[in-house]
Amino acid sequence: MARVTEAEVQAIIDYDPAIADITPFITAANALVNEKFAGSGVSAALLKEIERWLSAHYIAIRDPRLRNEKIGDASVTYQGKEGMYLDATQYGQQAKTLDPTGTLANIGKRAMRIQAIQQV
Repeated sequence: MARVTEAEVQAIIDYDPAIADITPFITAANALVNEKFAGSGVSAALLKEIERWLSAHYIAIRDPRLRNEKIGDASVTYQGKEGMYLDATQYGQQAKTLDPTGTLANIGKRAMRIQAIQQV
């Protein structure tokens, strides 16, 4: 069961609830938080906030947020680009800062393995 409500997510990100159903984004955020933070010792209150900001991140990925706008010679720039993972939006960045374990900061990074070779 999700930790956050649509109203709690809407408090941090603008979207039109008449057009957009954000339940799938809350569900995805909840699944990620459940998977990544099971047994982590992170408080319920902090997990709720992480889930809220992740929900907003997923909404912003679907509906990119404006970063810069120029009127003369019309130019528009949106937040993020492919491959940025949680850094693609201010909401994902905030979720990372709320994570005391560093788990979210490592999403998308490749695991490295070092093996010592013994000479004979």
